[in-house]
Formats: sequence, C-alpha cells, structure tokens
Amino acid sequence: MPERKGELSVVYVPSAEELIDKAFRRGARARKGKPKRTRIERARAEESMVMTVGNILSDNLMMVVRSFPSIDTLPPLYRELIDVLVGVVELKKALSSVNWASKKVSELKKSAIPRIRYSEDPSRIRREALGRMASVVKSIDPALRKLREARRHMRNIPDVGDYQTIVVAGYPNVGKSSFVRAITKAKPEIAPYPFTTKGIVVGHFAHEGVRYQVIDTPGLLDRPLSKRNWIERQAIAVLGNVGDVVLYMVDPTESCGYSVSEQLSLLSEIRESFSKPILVVATKRDIPAPLPPECELELTIKDEKSVETVKRALIEKIK
Repeated sequence: MPERKGELSVVYVPSAEELIDKAFRRGARARKGKPKRTRIERARAEESMVMTVGNILSDNLMMVVRSFPSIDTLPPLYRELIDVLVGVVELKKALSSVNWASKKVSELKKSAIPRIRYSEDPSRIRREALGRMASVVKSIDPALRKLREARRHMRNIPDVGDYQTIVVAGYPNVGKSSFVRAITKAKPEIAPYPFTTKGIVVGHFAHEGVRYQVIDTPGLLDRPLSKRNWIERQAIAVLGNVGDVVLYMVDPTESCGYSVSEQLSLLSEIRESFSKPILVVATKRDIPAPLPPECELELTIKDEKSVETVKRALIEKIK
C-alpha cells in the first residue's frame, strides 16, 4: 500500500530489536574508523560509538513520536476511529513511553561521554552505557508494537475533509453510487476504511457557498449490523455518527435482489445505531412499484429535478 499523506501520515515504527541492531551496527563502524594508538585515541573511538548509538536510538524514537498527530486536534472521524481501533488512552501511553525512552537514552549518552574520556578503562564504560541504552529500548518494545498497530490502522482511515457530511446507506444495487455521481457531478474518490476491502466512495458538492461531502459505504452500511462483530459495529457507528445526516435508499422494485422487508429491517438497525437525522428515499421511481410508507421522497437518478429535491432535503436536515 502506498504511503498516505496528510494528518495521519506516520513514519515506519521499528521493533526494539531492529532499532538496536541498526544503532549498534553504525556505532561499531564509527568506532572501527577511529585510530586507537594512544589512550586518548582509544577513548575517542569509544566515545564515537556511544555518541553514534545514542543519537540513532534517541533520534529515531523521537521521530516516531513526532510523526504521530496530536490526537486531540484531529477531526472527529479520525479521533473516534482511532479510539475504536487502537484506543486513544493506550496510544497516548505508548507515545509517552517512547518519548521517555528517547530522552533517557540521550541522558545516558551525555553522562557516559565524560566518564569515557577520563577513564582508565574506556571500553568498560562504553559497554556499560550501551547495555543500559539497549535495556531502555527493549523495555518499550510493547509500546513500539502498539504504535505499529496504530500506524497499520491509521493507514486504513479515510483521508476525508472536515465538511458537512452526508452518509449514504442501503443494500447493494439500490442506486447509491449513481446518486453520489449525480449529486457531485464528478468522479468520486475511493478512500480506505476499516473492515471493507472496497473502501468508501467520497464525493463533494457546493451549495450557497457551503461545501458538502457525500460518502457511499459499500461493504459497510449495506447489510445487517447484527451479523457483524462488536468492533466492526463500532467502526460503522463512528462513520454514521460523524456524518451530519444519513441518506437511506430503498428500492421498492426489489430489483436490487433484496426484499423491501429486508431493506426496512436494515433501516431499523441503522436508526437504532445512529443518532443523526435519517432521510429515507425510494429509488428507481421510473419503474412502477408500491411506495413503502417509510419513504419520505421519491428519486429517479435520470431526473435532475428529483436529484435536486433530495439534495435540498438533505441540506435542510443538516441545518
């Protein structure tokens, strides 16, 4: 998967073993390249190794910490999904542990240098310092694992803007993607989302100077929530509740492959799960079929007036 950009872009998080191996290899090369004829030269060679190892360990750990966004300032969708998938409290604890380790390694490096310089046995001081640095990094390996897990999940969080948001729901083939294309008048983007390989479809439109975002949810809000596990339901609930309004589309012709009864059952589940307004619309009204009483509006994708009516109704529900 390509590296994502933006607020949730995080650098690679190494394991403790990876980082220690990298630092010690480079430290050994730095030491090897120094002359060792006199006591002062031998001390400087040991200093060089400690300095190199300390810098690599400390700098790489701090780089990991600083690459993570400030969770409290993220848009609600990002923040709530991170909490569901990783746990905000656990993530903050892991970042704090890695931050502590970076500073501790730097302290050990700084305290070892003068001791090496004036010691009769600089090699012993170097071994002690490197051993303590390695112990510090090994102690935070669980925190590094938690940050690797967080990074993996964050790469699957959609890179969407902080706009007024319409979430489109309903069974497959009821006309959701056609509506998103009609209302946005442009090719929507595909964004990743947890628990679906299809991603979510994101389109935009403007109305009276306000920018709106329309999100279609293939693989998410298109089958019963009761058939999903707890964490899947939580991730889906985040998506629905971050939206300002949910558009639920019903196909009365049942040509989508699902009965009206099944479609209304899913609607009931979504109403129970989401706290935001829901607009229920009957699609494919160019084909004769009884209109379910739950439907507030009728929609024919090829009829621009029909599309515009639904769009304005959604905007009114957001207001």
